[in-house]
Amino acid sequence: MTATAAAPVTTGATSVASGTTSGVDEGVGRTALMVAAARAIESRRPDALARDPLAEHFVRAARASTHWPVHPRDVPKGPDGADDPLWGRLGGYFALRTRALDDHLLRAARLGARQVVLLGAGLDARAHRLDWPPGTTVFELDRARVLAFKQQVLDRIGARPTARRVPVACDLRLDWAGALAAAGFCPGEPTAWLAEGLLLYLPAAAESRLAATVDRLSAAGSSLAYEVKLGMEPAVVRRNPVYLAARDRLGIDLLVLFDDEPRPDTAADLAARGWSTVTHTPFEFTRHYGRGPRPEPDDALAANRWTFASRGPLLGGPLSGGPLPGPRRREGGPGPV
Repeated sequence: MTATAAAPVTTGATSVASGTTSGVDEGVGRTALMVAAARAIESRRPDALARDPLAEHFVRAARASTHWPVHPRDVPKGPDGADDPLWGRLGGYFALRTRALDDHLLRAARLGARQVVLLGAGLDARAHRLDWPPGTTVFELDRARVLAFKQQVLDRIGARPTARRVPVACDLRLDWAGALAAAGFCPGEPTAWLAEGLLLYLPAAAESRLAATVDRLSAAGSSLAYEVKLGMEPAVVRRNPVYLAARDRLGIDLLVLFDDEPRPDTAADLAARGWSTVTHTPFEFTRHYGRGPRPEPDDALAANRWTFASRGPLLGGPLSGGPLPGPRRREGGPGPV
């Protein structure tokens, strides 16, 4: 298929080659590098749930993550041979989440959605690595500096998207609908919306505004998939090795980054607006795909929920529709795609 490359985003970032990549070196931006490293490691597994040949390039281009592992052989074992809490358990969670949301978006596209909006896109490479139907546009919304870093890496390796890719620089805590409209978004067309690893970091009011905006901009046949946590975790969970490893080894204090306000019930809000919703634990997807994290005592993943909402007949996510028929992902090792 013919794909249109995105226009470069240059606002607010310096050269990748200089080693100064402030868009992803600190705060929530660094979590995008953590997810990219997890996807790079997963891509090298023979039984990978998802493959992302661009992830390694993002990790190696940023000063903060230059020496992070990008291959399973570089992942240390935990005590007594258990999975490493960071790249084993948390990394496995990110791989599982990637696969489940890949399948959801591809199902939405197969059912007619030709607009995909990635809210808080970070270093998500779905516009490059998934096999989209002809005519699909992928809008990537994030802060200008994150998108600029991403564009520099994509340009440097000559990556080519498999859909029309449109980066949209904005602050998702504020009003972002105007920027999306200016980028060519059409609210009269069905849209597949995704908020992966986003709502956990937003203030409660911003989450509610985001849901209201998605509702206002969604035609019949649109869908929304998102991830949340069920409120504040108890102290014993907050001492889980997953949180401690991310803080001590990567400088990412997730518990500080998570917004600690009481969370809105976005699923109930969408239902009141006429959407159909279904919510799952990640462990349900572990059973579905046959790989992924399983419950453990004082679990840092136990409060995580993945919600799938539809304006119209419920898509229900991968657990409802079964695996997608035929090859729908692009395979291959690191390098231009």
